[in-house]
Amino acid sequence: MRIPNHIGIIPDGNRRWALNNGFKKEDGYDYGLDPGLEVLRLAKKAGIKEITYYGFTTDNCKRPVVQQEAFKKACVDAVRIISSEGSSLLVVGNTQSQSFPKELLPYTKRTDMNGGGIKVNFLVNYGWEWDIEHILDSSDRKYSVQDKLHSSDISRIDLIIRWGNMRRLSGFLPIQSVYSDFYVVEEMWPDFQSKHFERALEWYDKQDVTLGG
Repeated sequence: MRIPNHIGIIPDGNRRWALNNGFKKEDGYDYGLDPGLEVLRLAKKAGIKEITYYGFTTDNCKRPVVQQEAFKKACVDAVRIISSEGSSLLVVGNTQSQSFPKELLPYTKRTDMNGGGIKVNFLVNYGWEWDIEHILDSSDRKYSVQDKLHSSDISRIDLIIRWGNMRRLSGFLPIQSVYSDFYVVEEMWPDFQSKHFERALEWYDKQDVTLGG
């Protein structure tokens, strides 16, 4: 099987799942922690070299405060869980904003955790316009577009998997995802099953990846 080098994870549907299961919207985020860890372990087992999780965006901060506090806490908890695994961890997001959890500042430089290993990127308080702002401001052609990104240490993404049955990128790393294959899982993120991930890899193996060539 042809395995993608880098996969992106959009873990959508937490709030809808919470309402469907008799909880408040903000309660859904905690139920996405275990799936995040399971995906990481499956990715490592499959031989994937890099994985990027979509935590929350600057646009998500328009939501009610109680939801903001819930998804910020979930991101902090998720990064702490991931940091216990063998990985090379990086958190990317606008640290100048009050919406960025200060607990995650130590992870904004790539750090090998427990012996290193798979690259793990976590987008926290991420905004696509923020990411590309230096491209717009700079006329310096000595550097590539990738070099000018805030997310410059994140490589091109081969496969993006989105849970929750929505078919949009929602601003997810627009430069790195320019040639990504996109796989949608109907089930919501807290209802994650390993077969979702396995089927995504099987589907990717059947795609004709030409990168425009």
